[in-house]
Amino acid sequence: MNAIEIRDLSKSFRGMYALDHLNMTVPMGAIYGFIGENGSGKSTTEKLICGHLVSDCGEIRLFGRDYTDPGVRVRVGALIENAGCFPGSSIYQNLMMQCINLGLEDADEQIRRVLEIVRMDEHAALKFKKCSLGMKQRVGIAMALLGNPALLILDEPINGLDTDGMRIMREILVDITENYGCTVLISSHILGELEKIATHYGIIREGRMIVEMSAAELESRARVFVSLKSKDTNAVASLLRAKFDSVKEEDGYLRVYDVEDSESIVGYLLENGHAPYEVRKNKIGLEEYYVELMSRKESEND
Repeated sequence: MNAIEIRDLSKSFRGMYALDHLNMTVPMGAIYGFIGENGSGKSTTEKLICGHLVSDCGEIRLFGRDYTDPGVRVRVGALIENAGCFPGSSIYQNLMMQCINLGLEDADEQIRRVLEIVRMDEHAALKFKKCSLGMKQRVGIAMALLGNPALLILDEPINGLDTDGMRIMREILVDITENYGCTVLISSHILGELEKIATHYGIIREGRMIVEMSAAELESRARVFVSLKSKDTNAVASLLRAKFDSVKEEDGYLRVYDVEDSESIVGYLLENGHAPYEVRKNKIGLEEYYVELMSRKESEND
């Protein structure tokens, strides 16, 4: 069973499609990185799943049941746009108000549990307006976790966070999935951070799913390359391009793509009077894969 199954989902605003027959599958227990440029349909998809919008057509199923089923709606927690807290009230008071909204009987126990999960248990009395951005995001996640949801939907929760804030957020999300059995759907533009925690990816463009894959599949699809530095970059680049099909210069390094045998490259350069002083084998990451994929799609549409 999957946590989310979407088939042929469409949504238009004033005659313009925000989603155009979208298909999407999120396995149970996954951290699903939802990727796309601004206006691609990520937030619209999340709002439809949460019931904040009504689709034109298509199907959304959560844990094998229609997403409007009251029994499944209570299993969904979400943080979309902001936490919606009262600035002058404490973190604890804001969470208590949400518990009352949800009709939770064990409110105090729930609040203490979620504050511990998001590493905020020592700040319960702090007024929300005095929280840093990272703390506010964690409070929003704590609110979404009230009621023990099986699915957590997060819209750009790490945007604007500093390095330490992003590290804490990564730890929280991994903890939620590994120790609390929650599936996480997370959208983000910070692909380098997303790559550190995501188990699955969905890349959306102009309201359509371009590709879905697991982290293992990304690893297998990612192009390998040998990167190197040399004193005479221009001469070495010309020499490499005469022998290899794909050579690019990136951040002061020359990259030879789709080649894993660094020894043959070094030997070739030495034979031609050039000695590289730094050589590494690597694979492109999620961000570069995404850029290459979008570039290919633009070429296909021209």
